[in-house]
Amino acid sequence: MSTNALPEALPPAVTPSAMTQPSAPPNPHYERRWLALGVILIAQIMILLDATIVNVALPSAQSDLGFSDAARPWVVTAYLLAFGSLLPLGGRLADAFGRKNMFMLGLLGFAVASAAGGAAPNISTLITARAAQGGFAAVLAPAALSLITVIFTEMKELNKAFAIFGAVAGSSAAIGLLLGGLLTDYANWRWCMYVNIAFAIAGIVGGLALLHNSTEPDRPKLSVPSTIVGSAAIFGVVFGSAKAQTDGWSSALTLTPLIAGGLLLIGFVALQKVDRHPLIPLHVLADRNRGAAYLTLFLGQAGVFALFLFLTYYFQGVLNYSPIKTGVAFLPMMLTVAVIATLTQSVLVRHLTIRTIVAAGLAVGGAGTALLTQADARSPYAAWVLPGLILIGTGIGSAIVSAVALGQQGVEPRDAGTAGAVNNVAQQLGAALGVAVISTFVGTATTDYLSEHGSTAVVSATVHGFTVGFWWAAGAFWAGAVLCGALIRRGTRFHQEAGQPEPLDELSGLF
Repeated sequence: MSTNALPEALPPAVTPSAMTQPSAPPNPHYERRWLALGVILIAQIMILLDATIVNVALPSAQSDLGFSDAARPWVVTAYLLAFGSLLPLGGRLADAFGRKNMFMLGLLGFAVASAAGGAAPNISTLITARAAQGGFAAVLAPAALSLITVIFTEMKELNKAFAIFGAVAGSSAAIGLLLGGLLTDYANWRWCMYVNIAFAIAGIVGGLALLHNSTEPDRPKLSVPSTIVGSAAIFGVVFGSAKAQTDGWSSALTLTPLIAGGLLLIGFVALQKVDRHPLIPLHVLADRNRGAAYLTLFLGQAGVFALFLFLTYYFQGVLNYSPIKTGVAFLPMMLTVAVIATLTQSVLVRHLTIRTIVAAGLAVGGAGTALLTQADARSPYAAWVLPGLILIGTGIGSAIVSAVALGQQGVEPRDAGTAGAVNNVAQQLGAALGVAVISTFVGTATTDYLSEHGSTAVVSATVHGFTVGFWWAAGAFWAGAVLCGALIRRGTRFHQEAGQPEPLDELSGLF
């Protein structure tokens, strides 16, 4: 049942005594709910930092451990494979065994895996540690997201909590580049792994003091068949996408897991219809608004992670920025995300429908990405990159942050962890597929440019390839704006005070 509709006024015949209902159990988080949110943010920062901080450390790690170029992508891919594949299971574990329990287990496991990765004597240990990090992140991430929905029971405060959560989430990847550069340049690449231990300890101490397990009377049970089929389906899609970047889309090592993953995904959906204890109940996905939210996250993250990757290469490979300077170059986007996310959830949601916010945010993010296509090897940073990053930050801070909140909207408490897992799955699949697909277009464009202009035009060919990639990323944003503008129900709002007239009725009627 959706919570987006404006509550109707009670009919005159209803008396106060008739409205008397058993009081809901007190919320054990209420008094210290904002401190509890801080603990959750620590965990989220740790997970998202790890998505980029290791990228900066990879060259130094490769030099230290002496592994090949072919092995290097697996340091990142192992994390994504485990994270994406186990997310549905992680979400259901949070619902079945307690969100605090899974939150604490995820933090502890992530810390141990990070310590093993930091002390890794060879590439095999490092890749294994990265896979373990991904597995524990799959337990931690949905538990963190679902905890927010049970801690903040008032819609107005829930909006603020998601605004803060989204601002931190949207900025963490860029912070990872900056922190990774600092640690690699001034300490050692291993500290890019060890730093997670500090975050985990802070989260564990805070979690023990501030978090409580929810007490849902009908906690769901786990289905082994659904778990196996669902995890295998996501593994196939993510693994095939990763192989496409190195082996091409026509390779058997790419097509086989992709086709198998697609078939298993179809089988998984069919299985959820008949399974008595589905891993992802289809009613979580069936709601139009939540479906649009997951689509926004999928397409938005496809664009964001692709442009993030190519901008990093552009800064370091074309403009010759250091790792630290690269992180600083992303700061305007981080600040914009924080400001716009706060503005969106505190002001815009009162005056605009969610369809307007999401569609407009994606359109603006696409416009910012399109500006990046005008940058070349001699362009000043302030000419095209800076305004592009500000517009992209505006899109992330409004559309993607709102989509995260919308994806949790109207979910029954027993399915909160599952909805959080689907939120994360949409983002992980979007990032993996977006980077894989758009990287293929970039590689083809670069190769074609070199064949036409000769091998001496390496820099120009590289910039041309990135330009093509930015256009495709912009297309992902714009496609999301069109599709989500059509799917999100008209008039949907996050916050509506009972009895208040709807502000800007004329504007919302247009959307």
